[in-house]
Amino acid sequence: MPTSFPGSHSLLRAFLFGLLAAHIGVGISGQEGMQAVMSSDFSFAQFRYLQRLLLVHGRWSYIRMCKFLSYFFYKNFAFTLVHFWFGFFSGFSAQTVYDEWFITLYNMVYTCLPVLGMSLFDQDVDDRWSLQFPQLYVPGQQNLYFNKKEFAKCILYSIYSSLVLFLVPYGTTFDSVRNDGRNVADYQSFALMVQTCLLIVVSVQMGLDTAYWTAVNQLFLWGSLAIYFVITFTLYSDGTYQIFTSSFPFVGRFRSCKESPSVPSLGEAALPVGRGSGAGRVTFPGLG
Repeated sequence: MPTSFPGSHSLLRAFLFGLLAAHIGVGISGQEGMQAVMSSDFSFAQFRYLQRLLLVHGRWSYIRMCKFLSYFFYKNFAFTLVHFWFGFFSGFSAQTVYDEWFITLYNMVYTCLPVLGMSLFDQDVDDRWSLQFPQLYVPGQQNLYFNKKEFAKCILYSIYSSLVLFLVPYGTTFDSVRNDGRNVADYQSFALMVQTCLLIVVSVQMGLDTAYWTAVNQLFLWGSLAIYFVITFTLYSDGTYQIFTSSFPFVGRFRSCKESPSVPSLGEAALPVGRGSGAGRVTFPGLG
């Protein structure tokens, strides 16, 4: 362990405490044999490699895990609480807000890849800065990135987002008409607008939470949105309805909503639910 900077011994104790708290076994191969290596989670040839394991990879893994948990709770609470607000207008019946296909594909297809990309590649600073400033490791020891306070903030933000995601489309579709004079104030149009706004908002939030962009992150995020619109257009098309009459009752809704003059304003009205986390990192940088 290098001792060229002040407080190296206390930092070493912090490293060892981090290993014990995370229940990670590290084996050092040497003259004592390979017994410790064979029974450990990680193995090194030299003790100095422990510095990079903790300050770089351990710290990145902790931040990624915290971001994953926060985003996972956020997107699913926002998704679910919209049903709660809808219950006040549906008499708390078994009627769902979204199309059943959207409910099925929301976690399986539409939102799984972006959070996976962030969990694999995200990093707030590169490895050189992590090694040069070991104090960046301290917030992880103090549980500043995910704790009871952060969880409560996540829940409150989910409640706020779900309210906006429900009320804005409701107010937009209430007694509204298209350019040709036809009414679009029906359940299918409302459901399509809510689920589209929801997916756009959680995708924007994923972009704000991502600190390190790669080609894979870009592909996962924009590709998931593209897949949603392709699947939605296909499932709600006339041809699909003629083949599977009972399975796709939202026929023509995508085309009808697209022709409504009030629909383009939905995205602009719903985007303010996105937290200013990206701007906050630039305006108010800090260890926490």
